[in-house]
Amino acid sequence: MIRVVVVDAHLVVRDGVVATISAAPDLEVVGQAEDGPTAVQVTAALAPDVVVMDLRMPGGGGVEAVREMKARGLTSDVLVLTTYDTDSETVAAIEAGATGYLLKDCSAETLVGAIRSTAAGETVLSPAVATRLASHVHNPIRRANLSVREREVLVLVARGTPNRSIARKLFISEATVKTHLTHIFEKLGVSDRASAVATAYELGILG
Repeated sequence: MIRVVVVDAHLVVRDGVVATISAAPDLEVVGQAEDGPTAVQVTAALAPDVVVMDLRMPGGGGVEAVREMKARGLTSDVLVLTTYDTDSETVAAIEAGATGYLLKDCSAETLVGAIRSTAAGETVLSPAVATRLASHVHNPIRRANLSVREREVLVLVARGTPNRSIARKLFISEATVKTHLTHIFEKLGVSDRASAVATAYELGILG
């Protein structure tokens, strides 16, 4: 089971997210919080696999909570789920250490899939967020001569697909997937999945 903590200031929203997560057979909500400081305490106590975190909360924001979690060495991955996609919110959350960033208008299926991907160590970014992030963290003047296979791998990465599933879908080994990712990072001038996806959207490699 993937153990999840849900953080949102609004009880109605939180209940909806909890219900969506609980309907998945492999996901379990083990804790909840209504603000950032409480989220840090709950995460420290329960050590969930994934924290689904809103950003703006009266009792303390999500960005500060993510920073505090990382400062304490907590290993839970954070998936931001918010209504805000402004440049300042997006960049701050990713720089603080959030693994993924989704908007609340996403489908239940997308949210559940994103939690699974986050738990597997994969980065999940909504297209709108990836585009915003790219303009802040990358040089827009770049050539990216990706091979057909590298593009296929990148498309699956953008969907939050874990390496094992990418290997299975493309009928290649996980080691080969990792090799392709290394080449993709080099060609795009990035160092991680989130940056690769963001840059790919920026350059029009991903539609």
